[in-house]
Amino acid sequence: MSLYFFQRIKKKFKCNWFFTKYFLLFTILISNSPSFAFQLETDSLAEYLNAPVIVDGKILFNVRGTSSYPAGNRADLIKSRIETVAEDLSIPANSITDVHSETHDSIFISGKFIMGVYDADALLEGVRREVLTSLIKKRIQTSIYSYRYERSTDVLLNNTFYAIGATALTLLLLFIVLWIVKRIHTTLESKLKIKIETLETRSFHMIRSEQLWVTFYKLIKTIKVLLIIIIIFVYAQYVLGLYPWTKAISVSLLGLFLKPLGDFGKSILNFIPDLAFLIVIFFIVRYFLKLIKVFFSGLEHGTIKLSGFDPDWSVPTYKILRILLVAFAVIVAYPYIPGSESDAFKGVSLFLGVLFSLGSSSLIGNLMAGYTMTYRRTFKKGDMIRVENYLGQVMETKLFVTRIRTLKNEEIVIPNSTILSNSVVNYSSLASERGLILYTTVGIGYETSWRQVEEMLIVAAGRTEGVLKEPSPYVLQKSLGDFAVTYELNVYCNDPINMIKHYTALHQNILDIFNENKVQIMTPAYEGDPQEPKVVPKDKWFIPLIGKSKSEENKK
Repeated sequence: MSLYFFQRIKKKFKCNWFFTKYFLLFTILISNSPSFAFQLETDSLAEYLNAPVIVDGKILFNVRGTSSYPAGNRADLIKSRIETVAEDLSIPANSITDVHSETHDSIFISGKFIMGVYDADALLEGVRREVLTSLIKKRIQTSIYSYRYERSTDVLLNNTFYAIGATALTLLLLFIVLWIVKRIHTTLESKLKIKIETLETRSFHMIRSEQLWVTFYKLIKTIKVLLIIIIIFVYAQYVLGLYPWTKAISVSLLGLFLKPLGDFGKSILNFIPDLAFLIVIFFIVRYFLKLIKVFFSGLEHGTIKLSGFDPDWSVPTYKILRILLVAFAVIVAYPYIPGSESDAFKGVSLFLGVLFSLGSSSLIGNLMAGYTMTYRRTFKKGDMIRVENYLGQVMETKLFVTRIRTLKNEEIVIPNSTILSNSVVNYSSLASERGLILYTTVGIGYETSWRQVEEMLIVAAGRTEGVLKEPSPYVLQKSLGDFAVTYELNVYCNDPINMIKHYTALHQNILDIFNENKVQIMTPAYEGDPQEPKVVPKDKWFIPLIGKSKSEENKK
């Protein structure tokens, strides 16, 4: 039945199956709970056992019922008999009598049977059957008098005049409210709006005048709507209460607001002791959080030192302790939260727990990865790193993701679980202490002395800006190939953020020094010795480009 019901909901409101299946799960969990089933059985049993007899919106008394003859059916039948007698003006209201017997008392009006009073009815009220019969007779007699009086011609005419007067007064009040709200809006717009714009200027545009004005306008509009609703409600409740046919609606309207207000007031009074306990817990937890924050702030800024504790760990450690302390406070305060013992509250908590467990696997994974990277000191903000095929500077490290900016000024968001499961190359961690080594290779033929090649590479390194003089550059002979010797130039750099620029400058200087000395670079491929060396003479380094305008040459 539940599945059919939710299929109808899905078809009616066109909601997706994801929402429907989780809502169905929540409903099954709640409906299958023993307390929920017991509550349904109790409510159904109460409807069978007890029901009020209501005439013109007034409760006269309550009657009992059985499973074969529910109390509601019995109450409706008694109400119908009382109204039939009340409509017949030839029957005196004071002609009510009762007949006693061993099992029950029968109540008659001018020989017409109205109801029987049984011991079960008396047990429900907690009095003897004779006493209850006397009370019911008085209630019935009074209701008949009231029924006939409220339907008399004079009373109906008077009430009609009252309704017309109430209508006119309501229209007048609505007009006054609309006029006052309009005047307030005009006054605020002419006086307050200028002050708000001045406040925006003084706050250096941190406070937007348009936003404040929209807030004031919506506040005024909300107050206007509330006043109109209250006036219309009072008017409807009063006018409906003037006529017996609509008095029941009037009573229900009044109870619609008074009952929640009364229940709310009782709940507040009952909640005061628990509220005091919650306030105490709140201030204790807040005080401890401030102490912990001061302690870890000292660790972060170096005023407090712990052996083996890195200052970068202070903020994440504080966040972990804060979560644990708040979770402990919530566990302690849970029994004192209003409605925490109700079945609905427990069902919602269970439903949220199921949703969290089903959808938080990746969330928890990224969270744990974030803390793991922090305590392992993988990298920090500002470092140049490489993760998989991404090379860039760390902009921000959060518990769930890390943001890096590439050399092309692109922002890449990488989940921490991805970083934790891959190798991370950090170019900045040792650059400030020992220097980052930049290296590049060239292939030179065997006809060129290796001493000359190494000297040229060292000279090219010395011409490159950003390359450290100390430690000094060095050259490695990587391999003796079939056609060329592979040389590797290694230089030190303490600026990994600009290492691509340094690589470019280094390559430019290598090309220049080899061209100056008319030494041919054999890489990346070699097929045979050319008649002339493949070098660029110095007189051809700055040949003007064909098609370049004179204005561009002058700018250069």
